[in-house]
Amino acid sequence: MSKLGRMNAEKIDNLVKKWVRPDICGLSSYKVQEATGLIKLDAMENPYIWPETLRDDWFTRLRNLDVNRYPHPQAPGVKLALRRVMGIPEDAQLVLGNGSDELIQMIAITLGGPGRTILSVEPSFVMYQMIATFLGLNYVGVPLCPKTFDLDPGRLLAAIEEHQPAVIFLAYPNNPTGNLFDEAVMLQIIEAAPGVVVVDEAYAPFTDASFMSRLLQNEKLLVMRTLSKMGLAGLRLGLLAGPAGWMAEVEKTRLPYNINVMTQMSVEFALNHHEVFEEQTSAIRASRERLLEALAARDGIEPFPSDANFILLRLSKGNAEQVHEGLRSKGVLVKSMHGSHPLLADCLRVTVGNPGENDAFLSALDSVL
Repeated sequence: MSKLGRMNAEKIDNLVKKWVRPDICGLSSYKVQEATGLIKLDAMENPYIWPETLRDDWFTRLRNLDVNRYPHPQAPGVKLALRRVMGIPEDAQLVLGNGSDELIQMIAITLGGPGRTILSVEPSFVMYQMIATFLGLNYVGVPLCPKTFDLDPGRLLAAIEEHQPAVIFLAYPNNPTGNLFDEAVMLQIIEAAPGVVVVDEAYAPFTDASFMSRLLQNEKLLVMRTLSKMGLAGLRLGLLAGPAGWMAEVEKTRLPYNINVMTQMSVEFALNHHEVFEEQTSAIRASRERLLEALAARDGIEPFPSDANFILLRLSKGNAEQVHEGLRSKGVLVKSMHGSHPLLADCLRVTVGNPGENDAFLSALDSVL
C-alpha cells in the first residue's frame, strides 16, 4: 500500500471508531464458505435442479419478461400461489420478504424499540440474535436441554416472565439441531408470551408437523416460511402469515418493491409445478433416513434425529475441526458447528444431498476418521 493509501486507511479507521456503533464493530459478518469445485453440503440447499422441459418453459417466460418497470408491490400472483400450495388459512394475511432474513428484520423493526427484547433458544438460527443486535435490541437466548436439544420449559417460562419479550422466535424444526420441539411445550410458550411468537417453519417441506393450521387459534401466533429449502434458494422469497392486525403493521416496514419481477414470475411458475418439488423433497426425506442409518452404523459418530434436510452429528472429542478440514481436502464441504455454541462442541452439520453426493460424503468421511 502506498504512503497516501496508508494515511487514508488510518483516517478511515479513526472515523470508523468514532461513528460506527461499538456493538457493530464487535460483530463478525455472516460467513459463507467458498464452495467452488466442492460437493456443497453446508447450506441446506435442495441438490436437485429443474427438469429440462420445465427449464425450457421457464426460459421462454423469462425471455418475454420486461424489467423496465417496477414489480407489483404486493405480488398478488405469488400470494395466491402460496395460499394454494401451503394451505394458509383463508382469513390469514401474508407479508412477503426477500428471504426469511428480511422478514425477521421487519418483525424486529415493527415490535422493537428502546428496552424491547427478542427471545429465542440456543443453539438456533443465528439471524435472530444478529438482527436484534443490528437494531440495538436486547437479545435473550435460552439454552436447550443438553444432549436432546429439547425445549426446557422451566427455563423458558422463567425467561419470559423476567424479560417480557416483544418477540419470541422458535424454529420448527430447529436449525442447526434438526429436531422438532414438543408441541405441547410450544403451545405453553405461546400462551405465556406477552408479545408475538413467530414459529419459523423454514424446513416445512421435510416434515409433516406444522403450526399453520393453528394460525388463527391464538392471537399471538405468526408462522414464517421460506421457499429456499424446497429448491428455490436463488430466488430469495420468504413469507409471514398471521392475523390481519399484525400483518398490517409489519407491512409498513416492508421496503417498496422488495420482491423483484424475476422472482415474482419464477415463483408463480414454480408453484404451478409444485409436484416437481414435492417429488424432490420426498427423495430428500428418503435419503435423509438412509444417511442417518449409515452414520449411526459408524464408530465415533453420533447423528441426531432430524426432521429437516440436514443432519447434525457429533464426533469424538476434539475431532470436529480435523474431520471438517479432511472432508474439504477430499472435495466435500460441510458446516462445522464446533465453537459456535457450547452445546455444539465437536459437531458438524451435513446437508442431505442426492444419492451420489451422500455416498461421496460417506466415503470421504471414512477416509478421514
